[in-house]
Amino acid sequence: MELVTSLFIASGLAMDAFAVSLGIGTTGRARDPRAKFRLAFHFGFFQAAMTLLGWLVGSTIASFISSIDHWVALALLSYVGINMIRSGLNKDGESYQSNPSKGKTLMMLCVATSLDAMAVGLGMAMINNPVLLPALIIGVVTTGLSAFGLLAGNRLGQTFGKRMEILGGLILIGIGLRILYTHIF
Repeated sequence: MELVTSLFIASGLAMDAFAVSLGIGTTGRARDPRAKFRLAFHFGFFQAAMTLLGWLVGSTIASFISSIDHWVALALLSYVGINMIRSGLNKDGESYQSNPSKGKTLMMLCVATSLDAMAVGLGMAMINNPVLLPALIIGVVTTGLSAFGLLAGNRLGQTFGKRMEILGGLILIGIGLRILYTHIF
């Protein structure tokens, strides 16, 4: 696979992680450098790992995964998005009871945003394409765009306050619905 093609694929796959990072950034819950690093690193790591996993699995379970992946992504993103909207509507509420760069919330977000990377890995296996370099590129691009999303989200959250949290929640739900729509149609 050509480098340019890998960069385009990586950019497309990273958009979900970028949007989620932007939403998390608006909450102000990931301001310290360690939290930002954890989020960006994990988003990139999961994108690369799911691409490799998809390639390794090949076509053996492709039909099973493709029949439910969009529903799983919708459920996970909607859960986090609804919490963000609730928090934005409640002056004292917070969308995350704990740090979103740790634990269950981090894992849910990483899985939800990287399911499409598994499908890309499956596709690469089906056309007998090498996967290591594209997976590395996907991981690096996702990490960079996620870090940028966190920084931009923090800035927007400081400027516009809780309204950005509502917008971030709506964006997450919208991403889930887009994934569902894309898979159904």
